[in-house]
Amino acid sequence: MKVAKAEPGRTVYVTQSKAPTSLTKRVLDVAVSLVGLLALFPLLLLIAACIKLTSKGSVFFRQQRPGLRGVSFRLFKFRTMPDLRDANGVPLQGQQCPTRFGRLLRSTSLDELPELFNVLKGEMSLVGPRPLLMQYLDRYSPEQNRRHEVKPGITGWAQVNGRNLISWEQKFALDTWYVDHHSFWLDWWIILLTVRKVLRREGITPREREVVEEFGK
Repeated sequence: MKVAKAEPGRTVYVTQSKAPTSLTKRVLDVAVSLVGLLALFPLLLLIAACIKLTSKGSVFFRQQRPGLRGVSFRLFKFRTMPDLRDANGVPLQGQQCPTRFGRLLRSTSLDELPELFNVLKGEMSLVGPRPLLMQYLDRYSPEQNRRHEVKPGITGWAQVNGRNLISWEQKFALDTWYVDHHSFWLDWWIILLTVRKVLRREGITPREREVVEEFGK
C-alpha cells in the first residue's frame, strides 16, 4: 500500500500500479493536445464568445479535482451552468440546470475541450478515469480508490461503456479494469470509440437527469 498526500490534512491510500505510465502515452498526450489546441483554436474562440453572449459570468468553469495519487489540480472546462450568486457574491450550489447553450456543449462534449490544457500540462491524460470531486476521496472503497493509480483522462473506458447511463459502481469497476489493462493501443481504441460515440451522441445524460446524482450521498 502506498501513501500520498492529496492536500493538507488529507491522506490518500493507493496501491502500487502494475504498469506505470509509459513514455509513449505521454508523447501521445502532448502531441494530440498540442495539435488539437492549435487546430481547434478558432472553435475555442467561437465557443467562448457564445458563452459570453448567452449568459453572464466567466467563460471557464474551474474546480479542484483529484489527479494522479489523489493530488489535486485545477480542472478547466467551458462553463455550462448559469453563474448564479447570492447577495454576498458566493456561487449558489444546488440543482442548477445548464443554460441552453451549455446544454448544447454538454450534448456534444465540447465543454471538455479546455481540458486539453490540463493534458498539455501533464495533470491529465487523453485517456483515463474521469476526475471526480475532491469530497469523494473519503468515500471510495480501497478497490475504487485504485482509479487514482493513473492520471485522470478526458475520456476513459467507462465513458465508452455507458458514460452517464451506468451506475457509480459500474463506472468504478470499469475504471479499475483500465488501471490493470491500460496500454498504448487500448488508449487509441478508446479514443476512436469516443469519437464515434460523440458523433452519435451516445451515453448522454437524459434531460431529466442533467444534474448527475452525487456519489455516496
